[in-house]
Amino acid sequence: MKQAFLNQLKQHGITPATRLLLAVSGGLDSMVMLHLFRTLKFEVAVAHVNFGLRGVESDADQQFVSDWCAQHQVPFFTARFETNNYATTHGLSIQMAARDLRYKWFNELAAKNRFQFIATAHHLNDSLETALLNLARGMGLEGLTGITPLSGNRFRPLLFATRTEIETYAAENEIAWREDSSNQTDVYQRNLIRHRIIPALKKINPALEAGFASMVLKLKHDLAILDAENENWKSSYLESSGAGVIIRKEGLQPATLPHLWRALRNYGFNWEQTGQILPAIAGQPGKIFYSTTHSLTVDRGCLVISELTKPIAAISIPVANGKYQLSNLELLIEKDQPPLFLPDRNVAVLDQNILSPNLIWRSWQPGDSFIPLGMEHQKKISDFLVDEKVPLGLKNKVTVLESNGEIAWVVGFRIGNRFKITHDTRQAVVFRVSQL
Repeated sequence: MKQAFLNQLKQHGITPATRLLLAVSGGLDSMVMLHLFRTLKFEVAVAHVNFGLRGVESDADQQFVSDWCAQHQVPFFTARFETNNYATTHGLSIQMAARDLRYKWFNELAAKNRFQFIATAHHLNDSLETALLNLARGMGLEGLTGITPLSGNRFRPLLFATRTEIETYAAENEIAWREDSSNQTDVYQRNLIRHRIIPALKKINPALEAGFASMVLKLKHDLAILDAENENWKSSYLESSGAGVIIRKEGLQPATLPHLWRALRNYGFNWEQTGQILPAIAGQPGKIFYSTTHSLTVDRGCLVISELTKPIAAISIPVANGKYQLSNLELLIEKDQPPLFLPDRNVAVLDQNILSPNLIWRSWQPGDSFIPLGMEHQKKISDFLVDEKVPLGLKNKVTVLESNGEIAWVVGFRIGNRFKITHDTRQAVVFRVSQL
């Protein structure tokens, strides 16, 4: 066990110099992990969470871990949470609430104390249970691989070991640990799988854990091939723009649905939505799909993925030299000689005598209209943006400069005709907009 544990550490670049925070509940698995790190002379710190779910039993677990750390001179951190209240407030199951609270606190500790990794004592049986849960929930291939040894700053050094191997090591080394009584009930889904499903599967294959480990290895090889193919597809059909991420229509065929799914899930879209998006491409542009973090707009010849942002608040700015910020845009105002040639549409030159002393910089709104430079009649901005072939995903990011209720500049596109400089202009004002 000790050599296999050490091999796992070396494989992931963990050395005695690595600053590690161990999540220790006081149960069998975490106490074995703590013993192994200490036996190998690693300098570690321990974090223990009291979720307040089992009354005096939870308090006794906390005292047990605290006493062990004091006896062995290991830095000890602890926190207590009202998990039931948190679960009710946030509409979560007890298990998900405990997970949220635990990892939020672990990450705060790691950042404050410069721990490089948070080590948890998940083992091979935990990974098998996770894979079976994912199977029941209809997850993809990645779900069948169970728990990964390293994800971000979370490290699981015991994933190579079975529950039986951990029990044997604890007995051989006389390691004291605490039993969590909630592990014996079938209230939680994981316990149901542990107590009923896995024993039934082991009647089919007594070496179930070894078979699972072999399957995971094969799946990871297959996934590596799929990832490489998906990267090739993305490099051919995905590109970034001011509107967000654009997926070109040529890459969207029924046969490429798996590629589209692997791209969209990174933006929070689910499999069902992915299946609805392909048929929508054949319809009229403008259909929008939403995840919790992004929108996907079916545009002319492409899909546009944009991050959901809060509505941009309007700000008042004086017509004076200075820099002003609105969302991720910066506006530079200079009372100066206008350039002979405008370098691009992000620069506008307006007549100060026609501008009001203070301007409103805001998002355009439905119903807004202006007289574009070179025209004589009002035009709705919505129609103007269509004429300019502005992608649907970019339209909601367009802003305007307003002077006394009249739009002086559709920022980055065109000024209002009345605000142009003429031979009678005494003072020109130069506006330059850029993305931060």
